[in-house]
Amino acid sequence: MTTELFPDGDRAPRPMSLVRLSSEIARSLARLGRVTVEGEVHDPRTRPGGLVFFTLRDRAAQLSVVCPATRARYCRTVAGERVAVTGSVQFNNQRGSVQLVAEEVVPVGEGAVAAATAEARARLLADGLLGRPPRALPRLPATIGVVCGADAAVRADIESVVDARFPGYPVVFVEVTVSGPGAAKAIAGALSALDARPDVEVIVLARGGGNAAELLPFSDEALCRTVAASRTPVVSSIGHERDRPLCDELADLRCATPSLAAQAVVPSRSELEGELARLRADGRAALVAAHERATHRLARIDLRQALGAGAGRAEARLDVALARLRAAHPRHRLAGAVDRLAALRRELDALSPTRVLERGYAVVRAAEGTVVRNASQVSTDDRLTIALAHGRLGTRVEEVDG
Repeated sequence: MTTELFPDGDRAPRPMSLVRLSSEIARSLARLGRVTVEGEVHDPRTRPGGLVFFTLRDRAAQLSVVCPATRARYCRTVAGERVAVTGSVQFNNQRGSVQLVAEEVVPVGEGAVAAATAEARARLLADGLLGRPPRALPRLPATIGVVCGADAAVRADIESVVDARFPGYPVVFVEVTVSGPGAAKAIAGALSALDARPDVEVIVLARGGGNAAELLPFSDEALCRTVAASRTPVVSSIGHERDRPLCDELADLRCATPSLAAQAVVPSRSELEGELARLRADGRAALVAAHERATHRLARIDLRQALGAGAGRAEARLDVALARLRAAHPRHRLAGAVDRLAALRRELDALSPTRVLERGYAVVRAAEGTVVRNASQVSTDDRLTIALAHGRLGTRVEEVDG
């Protein structure tokens, strides 16, 4: 088998369709994997639906960058700002161009980082998340949660404090990426996972020192909102004393170093034992004092006088109860009812017509039975009936006067 060579010694070109060539280019670019590229943002544009485009420029090169709508909140695209773009390089078949599909766009340089932090702070302040009163940390948390990086020094610092203050105290470490692409999302995820655990009663965010760009994830707006939403108190211990990421302003306690944070949340066993001993001593002393006071009061009491007074009070209460019992007896209630009935009978007798007639009065009725009250009701020769207390009389009118 022979291979045809061009005059300059190169191999003959390989016939290939455009679709095949596009696929080969795409596969070659895919082998690059995820990359982080720094450059300056030029001509950022937002399309309907939230898609963001811009050109990433450097002194000698440029590359188109697209931020999908689902990742737009992780991409800060301010014209002229130097940024680090993390994503994957892809080939656009329709346009025949190479573009960097961004997962995250973060500012680079202290000025850009400060500007991004200031903008995030303004939004958090507008939502009322800054300046809230901090929650008290539990004195004896059931479990302490710690979010930190894989840096052995930070974890070792915290573990040394635990060993010194309360050996064996329950602490759960969650190690995540704490700087670079995806760090803010990883930290927020770890914080949420610890917050969901009922046994974790305080959470420490811990990281060693670094420059502004390295500490930028702890000023990420989404992470800060996760800190604010946490039901579990959060302690922030990021970098050193001079480092002040934005999450410090939302945490319930800010400590300059992870070691100081550990001292704030891990109780001192020796101090607790000393306090318990003092409380036991105070309780014992209070009990002895109370016993002595009671003994002294008892010694001053005249038992005969006290018994007499008590018997007198009991006798008085008994007399009151007996009077109430008598008042409630059926015999007394019946006598009262008889008296009330007699009074009603007397009142009825006083109003009875018969009793009126017995006193000498009479009732005069006309022939039709009408009671005669006025002389004008009758005429001469009218027959009248007179009702007396005992019997009746018939009579005739002989004279009408009035």
